[in-house]
Amino acid sequence: MGLKDWIKKRAAEAADEEKDRKMRLERDIIMALRQVYDPEIPVNVYDLGLIYEVNVDDDHNVYIQMTLTAPNCPMADYVVEQVKTAVEDVPGVVSVKIDLVFEPVWDKSRMSEEALVELGLDD
Repeated sequence: MGLKDWIKKRAAEAADEEKDRKMRLERDIIMALRQVYDPEIPVNVYDLGLIYEVNVDDDHNVYIQMTLTAPNCPMADYVVEQVKTAVEDVPGVVSVKIDLVFEPVWDKSRMSEEALVELGLDD
């Protein structure tokens, strides 16, 4: 194996390692989100379907797009802060940015099967 081939192989291995780290970080973020509960519903925000998007960039900055079950939720600031804190506490996360959105509108179709069962809404 020549030097050029060795360099290509190492670069591919490094890319695979970073991809694995990023996947583990995303998994850990989802686990952290599952520890944050809606204060009015006994289900975590992830399974409730309040998390619309989780993106981790190459520098391990996290972007989350989330919603609430109702736009006028009196606990909005609390829930957003709990999500931010939970994700910031995940080892490897550099920063967290959260966008609170209300489009598309949340409805029960966004809930996981586990959440539907927990709330007795499974058909």
